[in-house]
Amino acid sequence: MKLNFNKALVTGGAGFIGSHIADALAGEKCNVNIIDNLSTGHMKNISHLGDKVKFYKGDIRDQAILLKASEGCDIIFHEAALVSVPQSVENPVESAMINEMGTLMVLEAARQNNVKKVVFASSSAIYGDNPESPKTEEMIPKPMSPYALQKLVSEFNLRLYSELYGLETVCLRYFNVFGPRQDPSSPYSGVISIFMKKALLKEQPLIFGDGNQSRDFVFVKDVVKANLLAASLAGAKGEAFNVGTGNSMTINRLWEIISEKTRVRLEARYAPKRKGDIYESLSDISLIKSVLGFKPDYSFDDGIETTMKWYKENHAEA
Repeated sequence: MKLNFNKALVTGGAGFIGSHIADALAGEKCNVNIIDNLSTGHMKNISHLGDKVKFYKGDIRDQAILLKASEGCDIIFHEAALVSVPQSVENPVESAMINEMGTLMVLEAARQNNVKKVVFASSSAIYGDNPESPKTEEMIPKPMSPYALQKLVSEFNLRLYSELYGLETVCLRYFNVFGPRQDPSSPYSGVISIFMKKALLKEQPLIFGDGNQSRDFVFVKDVVKANLLAASLAGAKGEAFNVGTGNSMTINRLWEIISEKTRVRLEARYAPKRKGDIYESLSDISLIKSVLGFKPDYSFDDGIETTMKWYKENHAEA
């Protein structure tokens, strides 16, 4: 994809999704700055990029380093966040400082440095358990967790900066992203990464709830594609778009597939549903298709095979 900008900042660029965005930008000869405090990101995710990126170790709440990292940038891809729903329930103030104030700091750095556009990693969590399915961008948000509320508040701040200051902003509401480099070490990580690690270690997985809750799993390379389209194309200023596949799968079926592919025959253990967890999540991606021309390139099976290969190769360090 041909880019119409020369220099970009990726916040959280040493993390799962951010490092894949940095990969794609560097591959297109874009000058890439990364800021990450390495609380959940890892240098190993970007070490292969060498001098193709400039790394700033710091927090998005530190305005001084954020201003330095975004200086001269045409665009900011804002991926840095505390991404765990359960952690936000346990520590709502801390997560708000990162997710709300951190995003405000990013927007203010963009304004002060005359950055042209900010593409923001929002979340399907803002829809909550709205019974209507699939989820469309016109639905009234019903956040069920501090994390979801913080993403929604940030969306409003992006629209405000767009209207008040002329900063172009785009919000991408990610559904359940998976792929290589997703860290399985935390119980709050993505379910696919946790299941893969459990399968490789031949351990029983733990499923919260009855396992019949469903998710729209989207491969990380398709999420990167959505980001580059949002960054490069006009007509999306101040808008929010779903980023998913339009297909969903239950958690029980997910474990069946992963256990079949790894030839691990273990029944899952079950625990009570966690506070803030959503039961059904399915995207309607017709808006992003019509406005940005987005459609997923990877089938679920293709994504799972690619991800499985990576986890097997990196099993020791994962």
